[in-house]
Order: sequence, then structure tokens, then C-alpha cells
Amino acid sequence: MDTPSYFPVPPGVGMEENFLSLDDILLSQERLPVRTECAFPRLGFLEKSSDSQDIPESTKMELPLWLSKGLYEKKRKVLSVELPKVYKEGWRTVFVADPNVVDLHKMGPYYYGLGSQMLHFDSPENSDIAKTLLQTFIERFRRTMDCSQNAYNEDTSMLVGRLDCLEKVLFRSGQNGLNSFQSWEKGQASQLTASTLVLNYRKRKLVDVQA
Repeated sequence: MDTPSYFPVPPGVGMEENFLSLDDILLSQERLPVRTECAFPRLGFLEKSSDSQDIPESTKMELPLWLSKGLYEKKRKVLSVELPKVYKEGWRTVFVADPNVVDLHKMGPYYYGLGSQMLHFDSPENSDIAKTLLQTFIERFRRTMDCSQNAYNEDTSMLVGRLDCLEKVLFRSGQNGLNSFQSWEKGQASQLTASTLVLNYRKRKLVDVQA
């Protein structure tokens, strides 16, 4: 039996990160709109739209999530992070009305992961963001799993293409469970075998009896 060269590492849960997870590594590269609260000497090369050697105060730019989290401090204001549009009040209203109509992959594709990471930054809207994330997941979870259980041997590319990365993992898990159940019903499931420990114990017991 071929041994896979790579075993997928699941992403972190909520605000936590798993630095061995490819999904979390890609998530950390998502760019956030920020505004500098002080000057950044000799870092003008980070802002491609400016020819200045420095980044002046109150400059609006985009930085990756990992760098934004590293520079952000609650006591000493180095930069302020703005909410991406998908987490602002206008889009939150859409999610409250009917989250199933939204193409999360197009808006994300790390809607839940990035939204959870945004809670690291102080914002008066954090509680509303957290509630919307949870309610959106609950409302879409039932439809995602229903589709995974009722799409046996069907083309699901259109449906999966609208899902967030977390939802895609759940969808695949649901389909794997359905395929395993279908195989079991047809008698195609692998037979149960005794473990190595049990076989070795029987061998030792047989040797003791013969002795």
C-alpha cells in the first residue's frame, strides 16, 4: 500500500492558528486595508504607489494579515486596521437576511478564518462580526451537509465553487461518509481483521500450550 507523502494538517480553530497548516499559511497572506498612525522611516518600498523613501503618517495601504497582526499594538498606536467590506454592516445585513445566496468563495475564500482573525484588532463592531460569523455558519451548515448527502455520484463543482474553504472541508467529509455508507450497504466495505496484538497473543498462547 502506498504511503502518502503528506498528511494534511487542519487549520486552527477560531482565533487560533496552526502554523503547520497550509490553509492557515495562505490565510495569513490575505491583505487588509490599514492606515499608518506614525511615520515608517526607510520603508517606502512597501508602498508601491509612492516614490518616497519613507511611509508618512496617515497613509492608507494594504498589508498581509501576518504583518498587520505583528505591527498592531493596543497601547502604542502604530497602525489601525480597517474592516474588509465583507465584514462591514452593509454585508452583515445581507448575511442576516439570507446567507445561502452569498458566494463565499468569491468574497473570501477564507470568510470564517479571516473574520475570526479580525477579532484580534480592537473594533466596536467585533461583537456584531462574531455573531454574524456564527449565524452564517449555522445557517449554511445545514444546506452544505444536505447537499453533500444528496449528491451521490453527481457533479457538485458548481455548488462547491461557492463554498468557503472550511465549508469545502465539511462538504468533502459528508461525501466521504456517504460513500462509505453506500459501500457498506452494497457489501463492498473492507472486512474486519484481528489486530496484530491479538494475533501475537494467540501465537504466544499456542506456544505455551505446546510447551
